[in-house]
Amino acid sequence: MNSKKVSELLGVSTDTLRYYERIGVIPPVERDHNGYRVYKTNDLNWIYLAKSLRSAGLSIESLIEFATLARKGGKVRAAQKDILHEQLDTLNTKLAQMKETQALLQYKIDTFDEHLAKFDSGQMTKDHTEELWKKPFLKDRNKGEQ
Repeated sequence: MNSKKVSELLGVSTDTLRYYERIGVIPPVERDHNGYRVYKTNDLNWIYLAKSLRSAGLSIESLIEFATLARKGGKVRAAQKDILHEQLDTLNTKLAQMKETQALLQYKIDTFDEHLAKFDSGQMTKDHTEELWKKPFLKDRNKGEQ
């Protein structure tokens, strides 16, 4: 498969494909007799993995380290797996934070009109209002802080 088709298939620009290969994020891609890149399934897997890990926040440096370790093989594979574990832990933390924020936003949307009415009627004031951090949807986070 050529660069243009890979670009369209995986949603990565041809410039990014060349860049990833040049800096070692993906292994060198085979070339045809005219010097054009010919991407194989393994190359597509590397590109897809790199794109996914980048979108999840993994640094270019970590991707280079991961790819370099893959080329070495042998005992360094444990270090390669450690990089994946670290990224998964980071992603799980971010997901938990996003779910908490999602719950907060949903709560604010669900109670928006009610809260405005309470402020308008004087039932709630800036000095006498709810304590968002104590709401049930944040219960698990609050347990960890106590």
